[in-house]
Amino acid sequence: MFLFYVAIRVSSFSHLANYLSKYSKAPVIRKLVGRKVLDGVGQPTLEVEIYCTVKNYEKRICSTVMSCHSQIPENALPEKIEADEKERNDSVNTAVDWVNESLNTMLRDLEPADQCQVDKMLGEYFTNKVEEKKKIQRQEEEEEEEAEATLALPPRTPSPATPPGKKKSAKPGKKSSVAERPIPPAEPAEPVLCGSLAIGGTSLAIAKAGATISHIPLYSHIALLKHEQSQLQESPEEMTLPLPMVTLLNCEKMSPSKLKLVKEVMVIPPVQLSLKQGIERVLDIQKEMTRLLESPGKMPGPQPADGKKGRAQNSGKKSLPQFLKRISHLGCLTTGYDDVEQLLLVMQTACSNIGLELGTDVYLAINCAAHELMDYDKGKYEILTGTFKSPDEMVAMYGELIDKFPFIIALIDPLRKEDREQWSNICCALGSKCYLIAEDAATCISKLKTDQTINTPVCSGVVLKYVNETKVSDLIELTGILDGQRHITILGSPDGESSDDSLVDLAVGLGARFIKLGGLSRGERVTKYNRLLAIEEELAKNRNLRERKLEFVAFAEESQPENQLSDELPPPEQD
Repeated sequence: MFLFYVAIRVSSFSHLANYLSKYSKAPVIRKLVGRKVLDGVGQPTLEVEIYCTVKNYEKRICSTVMSCHSQIPENALPEKIEADEKERNDSVNTAVDWVNESLNTMLRDLEPADQCQVDKMLGEYFTNKVEEKKKIQRQEEEEEEEAEATLALPPRTPSPATPPGKKKSAKPGKKSSVAERPIPPAEPAEPVLCGSLAIGGTSLAIAKAGATISHIPLYSHIALLKHEQSQLQESPEEMTLPLPMVTLLNCEKMSPSKLKLVKEVMVIPPVQLSLKQGIERVLDIQKEMTRLLESPGKMPGPQPADGKKGRAQNSGKKSLPQFLKRISHLGCLTTGYDDVEQLLLVMQTACSNIGLELGTDVYLAINCAAHELMDYDKGKYEILTGTFKSPDEMVAMYGELIDKFPFIIALIDPLRKEDREQWSNICCALGSKCYLIAEDAATCISKLKTDQTINTPVCSGVVLKYVNETKVSDLIELTGILDGQRHITILGSPDGESSDDSLVDLAVGLGARFIKLGGLSRGERVTKYNRLLAIEEELAKNRNLRERKLEFVAFAEESQPENQLSDELPPPEQD
């Protein structure tokens, strides 16, 4: 009887405590902790921890680890790589100081649910840091000018080296290419402020804290934030999972093979499959590709054209290159080829061997990384070793490639961002057949948000990466702008990926069409695929999963508003 009485009393107090907790003060930020950690490739990066005061007690809520994006190409000189590593190390150290000192004081006692206010303060803080940097640079320039004037030094002459975009004079006996239009020079790399990781890391950590305190998943929290910022946005009761662009092959441009045009070959499962089924299908293709590449002499050649569109003849004369037996930092197989057709025929063979057909059961996307191909002395792209094409010739080449292999439904960075006229031409020619996507050809998120035309060519969509000073509010605002312009949004994983899986929640909450996470190897990348699978299972269980679609934009019809509806992706035609 006594125990029964005690149980009743405890139950009553529990109900009373739960009731009174509704009227307690909302949790507020107590402190931020920044520390230097390593990312998936062993490079330094930033971790931000959030502690909040919850019911008068300090409690650790969450943490986030930022991914670092390097703009150093594969063929960079060792000195450039070393300088980049030193710069990154200094930037992380500065970011840690910002988080532990200035940002920790500035954000204390704010509610983590107030993402807009936090991001506004972070943006103002970053702007002040940029102005401080400019002021220091101006002072250094003035001091240098004064020193030169004092020493009466002669003015500095420009370097005799040929600048990007300027062609060398033709040698005697060779045909001059004066008739060819000069290419636009390469635009300078966008400056990255030392310490900017602190802004992005803190903003994302606050978003995760807001979701945790609200007892909802991060993707739901992001969707609600987007809904609040745009009243035209549909209610986030149902969500669409982004289609994964799974990197299957990393074709190194520094390998002994000739092909330089292709950096990544990605597999896109069809929309009819669940995400789980699609990943399983990609794994089957990966296993077969590994088997073929490890024993190239035993690989049967592709069958001749059998009347189906997209099948190509195989002469049988070309043999497979030696397989490089290692996994790329992108989490995929590393290899090289002598031309694009050879690569695509091997892909066809791998799919055929396991009963799949490209263009029906699975699709391909190719990351061309054209900005790494330009030979500024010749003013042309080097697509194969010793084979060069002008920007206009590149457009014609891509047209022939898509006509011959219609199972390619996306080209990423087919041209440099400076070749805007050719971007417009290729979109008009191929926009109704495949996605023309800007990754490196797009500018940073903060600039895109303020001016959507700056440094970004006409394209089907943009790969957005959560790096540096990017804030959650920036992503929400920019994806709303892209949605209104009928551009597709792709959330992309940087080269220096971490084990933090928040990128997946961002992609789902923002309604991204695709997500580009790399391959199905390496723990930091597989973690994100596992998170995507978990979200699919959760949405399906709650019946909140919306059907996905693949749509292309007919750029040639932009001048006709009544015909602006996108065409749904059809299956390959039968001859």
